[in-house]
Amino acid sequence: MKEEAVPPTPSAPVEEVTPEAPLPSTHVPLPAPVVSYAPPPVADAIKDAPHVEPHPVSNEKDISASEKGISAQDAEKSKKRQSFLVRTLWTFIMIGGFIGLLLMGHVYMICLVMICQTAVYREVTALFSLRNPRHEEEHGKDPWRKTLNWYFFVVTNYFLYGESIIYYFKHVVFADAQLLPFATNHRIISFTLYTIGFVGFVASLKRGYLKQQFGLFCWVHMSLLIIVVSSHFIVNNILEGLIWFWVPASLVICNDVFAYVWGITFGRTPLIKLSPKKTVEGFVGAFFSTIIFGVLWGTYFMRFNYMICPVRELGVSAWSQMQCEPNPAFVWRDWEIWAPLRVVLSTLLGRAVTTIPYAPYQFHLLFMSCFASLVAPFGGFFASGFKRAFNIKDFGHSIPGHGGMTDRMDCQFLMGIFTYVYYTSLVRQHSLSVGSVLQMIVSGLSRDEQLELLADFRRYLEGQGVELSKLRQVAGCT
Repeated sequence: MKEEAVPPTPSAPVEEVTPEAPLPSTHVPLPAPVVSYAPPPVADAIKDAPHVEPHPVSNEKDISASEKGISAQDAEKSKKRQSFLVRTLWTFIMIGGFIGLLLMGHVYMICLVMICQTAVYREVTALFSLRNPRHEEEHGKDPWRKTLNWYFFVVTNYFLYGESIIYYFKHVVFADAQLLPFATNHRIISFTLYTIGFVGFVASLKRGYLKQQFGLFCWVHMSLLIIVVSSHFIVNNILEGLIWFWVPASLVICNDVFAYVWGITFGRTPLIKLSPKKTVEGFVGAFFSTIIFGVLWGTYFMRFNYMICPVRELGVSAWSQMQCEPNPAFVWRDWEIWAPLRVVLSTLLGRAVTTIPYAPYQFHLLFMSCFASLVAPFGGFFASGFKRAFNIKDFGHSIPGHGGMTDRMDCQFLMGIFTYVYYTSLVRQHSLSVGSVLQMIVSGLSRDEQLELLADFRRYLEGQGVELSKLRQVAGCT
């Protein structure tokens, strides 16, 4: 069946156009960059079809702005990637160095703490110039500023660490003729040095600098109280046994890591306004994770004498054979299970279960883990508020990718103080030692009384059947 032809519809008369008057075109040629961004088939079609001109999409300014936006985003991503790599690299470097110093011995850990406290003190005292920069621009800085900063820092360290040396190494200090005068007069020497600094401060007061100088004086003393005193307690923890330093420091690091992991995974609710990135979910998740980690981590290290023995000499390392009578907190005991629970456990396990082994230190780990999770993070929040008060992001740039030393030590100071107070109050045994008896003899008896005591003690040993030659061997005499 043939289709019927459709008659053409009448069209409007076409206006005759002369060559001098070409057809008007409303199309504007597309800039070359846009054609280059088009897919190859589309770009070829545009170029090969002269009767079809591309429709404009944007002008050159929009294109350049778009290119700048893309390049800025790429630069930002590259910067974040580089920052993450640097931060990760230095994290492993710090962990490796930390473990290496731990194995090398107590004296290296003490040096690490002193280096950290010096860096933190330097960063915090440097912030004083941010309090009133306009005054310093007009009148200049106090010429005695740095001198007073570091003088009081040295004097405070001399007093605090001198006290620690005298307490933990009595058997060495009071037996040495050269160290004895410093040990017996340590506090009066320390007070004299502080008085010299105080008099020097008052003598350096000048008009035009008074507010700045007294502000610095208060700033320095608060910094010494928060930083140097806290570091002193941390050093005492090391001398009481490395486990009282290593495990609490690990708990703080672990809690920080778990808070980040739980927060980035489930975090929705802000925890505190000072740190918007901290979330309730991360805080709670880190709490339970730190408790589990703390009990397992501390239980593993309590088996090593190198970790639990107090220090008697600073020349020991992880490869030294240390022997000591362990604190009762590290002695394993058996907890007798309640009779009904004993039946249930025996049924579930298929064997008789009557006792569960435990060590009191594991209960101490629970308390330390709770503090590291619930209280120690507020040391970091305190530091965050401090930085916001001065409108700074980090305290310094001493650790690439991590900011300053203060940014890493803010929680450790609070944890170190708690550990020392907790240990000395609830764990440490107060008993006489050779060093404490020697200190009493040297500082409390006259020379004649000391000789009388020596003669009486010699007669006592002879009565017990101890020969004088053996006594000389024990004393290290030839």
